[in-house]
Amino acid sequence: MTVLKTLIAAIPRPLLFALAAAIQVGLISVMVYDRVRILREGVEVTLQTRPVDPRDFLRGDYVVLTYEITNLPAGALKDTASKGRGTPVFVKLVRKPDGVYAADSVHAAPVPVADGEALIRGRVVSGAICGADRRRFCETLHINYGIERYFVPQDEGKELERARNQGQVSVVAAVTPAGRAAIKRLLLGGKPVYDEPMF
Repeated sequence: MTVLKTLIAAIPRPLLFALAAAIQVGLISVMVYDRVRILREGVEVTLQTRPVDPRDFLRGDYVVLTYEITNLPAGALKDTASKGRGTPVFVKLVRKPDGVYAADSVHAAPVPVADGEALIRGRVVSGAICGADRRRFCETLHINYGIERYFVPQDEGKELERARNQGQVSVVAAVTPAGRAAIKRLLLGGKPVYDEPMF
């Protein structure tokens, strides 16, 4: 340990600050690159939002979103082993005639998809602690996909929340083959109102 301290003490301070700054820039670059990769390479799926309890007001400059695919029947997963809250699951989505994607089935691992289908990865927020051992999937799952918040310009959130609660807001999400999702575009009455920058 004293050798390490001696080596660090021998490095000039400006060089240490430059190294720390380079590490921070590198980490931020990795996060930005990962999001851009999802937006560019992911297949686009349109998801319909659902109303949120009006007591759940805008917090900060983002709108809280919930989807028709948020609360789903567990199907074949019911009574099978889970890892409790936060258990990852994969939801197979199928494009409906109106272009919006709907949940077809929920799985513990990735499954093949055909044209007009996509697989989105989520985590079970509730519905994974049933059974005598409290380590089984329940009948209904509440799933988060990491796309439950959308940041908007200052003072525009309240209007979007009203539209969301009237069922007028939908989201175009990019979904990678591994199931990772990112919001690409926000639609109001079927028309784009916000596009996520590709950097």
